[in-house]
Amino acid sequence: MFQLDPKKFFIISGPCVAESQKVCFEVAETLAGIRKELGVQVIFKASYIKANRSSTGSYRGPGMKEGLKLLESVKNKFDLPVLTDIHETIEVKPVSKVVDVLQIPAFLSRQTALLEEAAKTKNWINIKKGQFLAPWDMNNVVEKVISKGNKKVLVTERGSCFGYNNLVVDYRGIILMLRAKHHVVFDATHSVQLPSAQGKTSGGDRTLAPHMAYAAAAVGVKGFFFETHPNPEKALSDGPNSVYLKDMDPIIRKLLFLCAS
Repeated sequence: MFQLDPKKFFIISGPCVAESQKVCFEVAETLAGIRKELGVQVIFKASYIKANRSSTGSYRGPGMKEGLKLLESVKNKFDLPVLTDIHETIEVKPVSKVVDVLQIPAFLSRQTALLEEAAKTKNWINIKKGQFLAPWDMNNVVEKVISKGNKKVLVTERGSCFGYNNLVVDYRGIILMLRAKHHVVFDATHSVQLPSAQGKTSGGDRTLAPHMAYAAAAVGVKGFFFETHPNPEKALSDGPNSVYLKDMDPIIRKLLFLCAS
């Protein structure tokens, strides 16, 4: 049974989408090495399918059957807990048998049936705060899960809509969610995403992601979410805001230092 202590430092990280065994294994091997050396909690993340893409031509993933096989192989080979997105209630049961953390995408964060069905599995649930939601709106969202007897809930800040094709993080909101006793995760890479800014794909500025995470550490966050890739320029999804895999070790070391300060 997967155990997570959300009051201690932890990382959720991996490629945006489970695009290949080679990429997933390379990322998982690096993250497992960081876990061993630094003694931190690490959860591997990859999506088997992306339901919300900018255009019909955007890569969506290998699908649930092949994606779950890949996630299971990562879990078994590297002894890492795994996380993936779910989008419909029909996905919940088969996915929960493989993964340790069910993630509710930001655009689905108020979908009552999906939240309640996920809660029934007793898995950890990571809810991405919708770009359209105020921080206090997450109280009702979390209650939907807790009402079904599952208190293993993470709330992830990933930025709020700021005009067109842009996001901004209001760190006051993070403080308010922490005050509400939520287990807050900061999504550093989606917070610097520029949704649909490149016309048929999203843009972003990965160089800002570590600094956004450092600021979140300063206000008390213990959990951090990074999409990472060995070669983000060739990533099949969210490349512009994904962090280079080689940079994850120094970023995590600095976050550990800040969280301990």
